[in-house]
Amino acid sequence: MVIWLVGLSGVGKSTLGREVFQQWRQLAPNTVILDGDHLREIFCHDNEKTDYSIKGRKTNAERACALCKLLDDQNINVVCCLLSAFEEHRKWNRANYSQYFEVFIDVPFDELVARDEKNLYGPALAGKMKNVVGVDIPFERPINPHLTIHNTHNGNDIALFSARILSALGVKHD
Repeated sequence: MVIWLVGLSGVGKSTLGREVFQQWRQLAPNTVILDGDHLREIFCHDNEKTDYSIKGRKTNAERACALCKLLDDQNINVVCCLLSAFEEHRKWNRANYSQYFEVFIDVPFDELVARDEKNLYGPALAGKMKNVVGVDIPFERPINPHLTIHNTHNGNDIALFSARILSALGVKHD
């Protein structure tokens, strides 16, 4: 089973993913978490400006999809937290994983700009940074996610969101 958390930078994918992982792993030790930022480091795909271009982002997403497939084929559950800007990769996931559950984490863009935890949106909107998804690279919103979460960025919501995801999958948890 692959749980795929998708959304723009700053929506809370990693935070929610860690919570889903913690809750799920208590019940299924064969569970791992993959985070887009960490995958970029592991694949040494975070050093060059072109790594964040459309082509670079597609390469990174394809690697993440393939790694999830490798793990899924070995009956390892995966929580994957990835910006996943392109529908083609999510479509591929639907066709290639034993079970796939897509969660779109949605936050209004103006709220993301106000948060700007990674200092991406301000510089990109000012024309000082390129290759920012949601600014000069389009974000293809998921067409038909299994679940949409509207994250108000209240830390208390994360455990509830995680429980909601696992419950939708039929995973019993406390």
